[in-house]
Amino acid sequence: MLREAGAIGALPTIPHMHTSSIEFRGQPALRATGADGSTLTVALHGAHLLSWTTADGRERLYLSPRAVFDGKTAIRGGVPICCPQFNQRGMLPKHGFMRNLPWESQGVDPESGALTLRLRDDDATRALWPHAFEARVAFTLEAGQLRTALSLRNLGGGPFAFTAALHTYLAVDDIAEARLEGLQGANRWDAVRDDRHVETAPALRFESEFDSVYAAPAQPLRLVQPGGTLEIAQGATCTETVVWNPGAALGAKLADMPEDGFRHMLCVEAARIDEPVQLAPGAEWQGWQQLRVL
Repeated sequence: MLREAGAIGALPTIPHMHTSSIEFRGQPALRATGADGSTLTVALHGAHLLSWTTADGRERLYLSPRAVFDGKTAIRGGVPICCPQFNQRGMLPKHGFMRNLPWESQGVDPESGALTLRLRDDDATRALWPHAFEARVAFTLEAGQLRTALSLRNLGGGPFAFTAALHTYLAVDDIAEARLEGLQGANRWDAVRDDRHVETAPALRFESEFDSVYAAPAQPLRLVQPGGTLEIAQGATCTETVVWNPGAALGAKLADMPEDGFRHMLCVEAARIDEPVQLAPGAEWQGWQQLRVL
């Protein structure tokens, strides 16, 4: 069993969320409201988290106004589920197939209070990836906090390997005024320059395209803006943290994002990339990310 037990930052059992089925840009989705009035919206397509608003009404995630909602295409923004492959590091479509398939709602778990969605293998997934599995994504709301947990169970008779990421798009008022603290001293692969080094900056700033994979630090990160600070934590099974902003030049080439969209988002992703998970028959892996308003 690869699920983390007793992880630091684990949320206690909370009062159940109120949930309802809605349509979001013409696609089926779920809306959940926490005890403090915070809300989340998740599409059944890809179990894709589209929105998280805190009790003050502030939207904490970035969703592109040009995102495609056709039930087939990956959605730009929110929290895409990248699994069982990260990016193009393998033979599967980019970021795997789970973000492009319909998931089933399992409702709110009576013990954890989490809204849970499930995906199981079928003929279509086995044609791409010949393994039996069950994936679950669980969303937990608490006052000023959101926890997203992805789990994958091996239902087959042999082992399989996979990589994964919670590709979180955080909302920023202005990327020029945002900084990300907590990665100083971490091993970094700069994908823009194809360069490996140790991060020396106490705070990252974003003046152009930024695309880097870091060895995940033990302590949470802090996204600092003039309007407030967001703490970003992840489970130890997510061994990497990916930080991405397309910048002006690449952002202008993304058809599903406005030209100025890069100014209003920063991806900070909990990921398992460099060393794939080797999952034995019957075993389960879980990775999580937790966002907390400070």
